[in-house]
Amino acid sequence: MQKSLADVLEQYIAQDAYVIWQTGHIPTSFIANFTAAMEANRYYYDNPQWTKGYFEACHRDEAFKGCWRAAMGSWDDKIVVDIGCGSGNLYASLGGSPRLLIGVDISRTSLEMARTIGYTPILADAHNLPFIDGFADIVALNATLHHCDNMTQVLAEAARLVRPGGLLITDHDPQVTAWNWKGLGMLLYKIRVPIYRLMSGGKFMSKKEHDAMIASETHHIPGAGVTPELYYQTLEPLGFTVKVYPHNHTLGAEVLQGIYGRSHMKLSFQPMVVWY
Repeated sequence: MQKSLADVLEQYIAQDAYVIWQTGHIPTSFIANFTAAMEANRYYYDNPQWTKGYFEACHRDEAFKGCWRAAMGSWDDKIVVDIGCGSGNLYASLGGSPRLLIGVDISRTSLEMARTIGYTPILADAHNLPFIDGFADIVALNATLHHCDNMTQVLAEAARLVRPGGLLITDHDPQVTAWNWKGLGMLLYKIRVPIYRLMSGGKFMSKKEHDAMIASETHHIPGAGVTPELYYQTLEPLGFTVKVYPHNHTLGAEVLQGIYGRSHMKLSFQPMVVWY
C-alpha cells in the first residue's frame, strides 16, 4: 500500500512544529509572518502558466547539470531537501534516485507540479522550517536565497538540516558585485526589457508576467545580492567548511577547478558548496 505524505514526512518533523495534514493534500506548515516578499513569490509561482514556463526554460542546460553533478556527486539512495524547489527544476534536470526527495516551497501550484515528478512536497517558510536537526544528506537551495527576506536566516535554517558529513549547496543567487554598474551599463539594465521584447519578435513574456517575476526576486536588484562573507560568516561558526565558486552561467563542472569564465552581465555564485 502506498504511504501517505504524513507517513513519509512525520518522522522528520520537529515536535513543536505545527503542520496541517489533510489526506490527498500537500502538508502545510503554519507561517506566522507571511510577508510581502512571500506573497509576491506565491502570486508568481501559483500561476500555472507562468510556473510551467519557468519549469521548461530555467536550470535545464548541460552546463548547469554538469556543475551540480560535479559539486554534489550522486544523490542516489540519499535524503535530499530542496528548499525553494518550485515546480521541480533541479530533479527534472539531474534525475537520479534519491531515497527521499523533499520539496519545500510556498507555492501550492508549484508543489503540486513537483509532486508529479517525484518530490515529497511540503508548504513551509524557508526562514522557519518545520524539520528536526541534522537528518538530510544533501540540502539544496537553487535560485532560492535571493527570493527570501532574510538570506542569512534562510541559509542558517538550511544548514541546520544537514547531517554531519552532509552537503549544503546553493546556486544561482546573483552577487552584489554583479550589480556594480555605472553609466552605460546601468542605462542598458534599465532599458533591457523593451530590447528583449523587440528582439524576441513578440515571444518575450508579457509585461504582467515580467513585473510579477521581478517582484518575486527580493534581492535580485542593483545594490543587493549575496557576498562571500554571507556564507563564511553564517556557516563557519556552525562547523562547516565553506567553498565559494563565483562564475557566470555559461560554465559547468570546470568552475570547481577555478575556471570562472569571462565577466557576465549577471555573474552569480554557482554553486557555493559546503560540507562538515
